[in-house]
Amino acid sequence: MTVVAPLTFAGDRATLIRALRDGHPGAAVAFYDEHAGHVLHTLRSMLGADEEVPDLLQEVFMRGFKSIDQLREAESARSWLTKIAIWVAGHQRRLKARRNRLRVLSPEHTSPSHCEQPSLDDRRSVYHFYDLVGQLPLNERMAFTLRYVEGMTLPAAAEACATSLATFKRRLARAQRRFLRRARERPCIQDWVGTGTGWAARRTGTS
Repeated sequence: MTVVAPLTFAGDRATLIRALRDGHPGAAVAFYDEHAGHVLHTLRSMLGADEEVPDLLQEVFMRGFKSIDQLREAESARSWLTKIAIWVAGHQRRLKARRNRLRVLSPEHTSPSHCEQPSLDDRRSVYHFYDLVGQLPLNERMAFTLRYVEGMTLPAAAEACATSLATFKRRLARAQRRFLRRARERPCIQDWVGTGTGWAARRTGTS
């Protein structure tokens, strides 16, 4: 029996990125091995124990390989992959939210015997909340979502965004100011908008 040894890659990070662009067979494996742990942590931070996380991990790297020409600096690979992972996780959350809404509207869930459903006002408030979050610039949206929707600690959220704690805090502060300014124009979420971050505690169940 002939044993075929797997192709390996040797070189620094800059050489690795060039090899990825050139289609080196071992470069993709080396790139995955280096960054898979961080990407997996990011997905789990965003999605928790979602059974689709392993598939989403593969999706992040597939998207990364297809758009590798957009990565300008090898040292930025981790933060670049983090942005892809957060986009993939956000897409997954939106898909699950749609499925949940469809289940709520299904006949077995709308029958009189079913437990009480959220009020129309509550559903409107949730819609407007996420609509405003979706309008934030990417970096601010990432910070806002990880902190106030996912309820992550500041250090953990900064790590997931592959940035310093100080930079993360600045992004979060800008996101909060922008969100609150726009939220005051939405009467249906006025009950969530007040002084400080009390609205965030109500939204996430955290303090």
